[in-house]
Amino acid sequence: MKRTFIVGLACFAITALAAWGAYAAGGPKPEPLPKAKTIQELAERYDSSRCMDCHEDIHEEWSNSLHARSILGTPRTAPTIITAIENGLKIFPYSGVTKDEDITVEHLMMCAKCHLPQLDEATDDVAREIVATIRGWQQAYKDQNYDKVDELQESLESLNIGCAVCHNKLAFIHKWSDGYAQPDTIYGAQEGDHEDETYSQMAEAPALGESIFCGQCHGLGPNFEMDHPSQCATLYGSYLYSYVAHGGSESCQECHMEKSGLGHDMQAYRSEEMIDMALDVSVEGRSLFWRKNRDEGVVPIGVINVEIYNKAGHVIPDG
Repeated sequence: MKRTFIVGLACFAITALAAWGAYAAGGPKPEPLPKAKTIQELAERYDSSRCMDCHEDIHEEWSNSLHARSILGTPRTAPTIITAIENGLKIFPYSGVTKDEDITVEHLMMCAKCHLPQLDEATDDVAREIVATIRGWQQAYKDQNYDKVDELQESLESLNIGCAVCHNKLAFIHKWSDGYAQPDTIYGAQEGDHEDETYSQMAEAPALGESIFCGQCHGLGPNFEMDHPSQCATLYGSYLYSYVAHGGSESCQECHMEKSGLGHDMQAYRSEEMIDMALDVSVEGRSLFWRKNRDEGVVPIGVINVEIYNKAGHVIPDG
């Protein structure tokens, strides 16, 4: 038993050292860019259309995903942000928010931490502009002013989880050991020169193909690092503690990108492919006559048995 314990410690030490000394193409923490002052300025900074010429198929896949409209959503997300403001921020006695004009980037990060992480590169005016745009979009629907709806919806859709969010801003998780994403580098599966004015280099990031990468947004549970934590996505926690802990070995990317054949069109409940992969559903039904009493006579009833087996690597539903 003692020898086993020592060997176990030795293996742990080697693993820890390997992780500490992991090679990555990150670098020193770069100087922050000037804060974006408008939605348009922030959207242009992370505009994925620049990638389309060389990565047309991937861009088309991504365009169909909810990552491409992460603020607008299905479009359920944008109204939920307003609900969080009205039934949350404006009610919490110490939030400092009594009207929309009081909203700051810090307030919106409760949602934007996952739905628009680059909002931390914007001024508070951008946070307020997002809220005003969502409200204007909702009002245009009520007024049946569909030209205005389209205009404001296009503005909201310009704010998304695009190429540079995943392949630059969020590319590194353990920054003290692996380094920080460099402003001239796009991270993926290759190294070398890259034909782009802003991202002129390509390099690898160690976690980009691992489930922990997705866990940054599809998380463990409450974001306790915030002044007011919110309970939202717990998918990665479910994956770790239920699926991996019981011997599961496939990553988020293997199921949602490779086995599904969807690539960067990473889908969940909206996709027939993902539904078929995730669930086995069996439905059995039968009808019969049942005698209730002498006065009412024979009455028909139906018996339906539904069995659902979860084959996914996490709870369903979740985000």
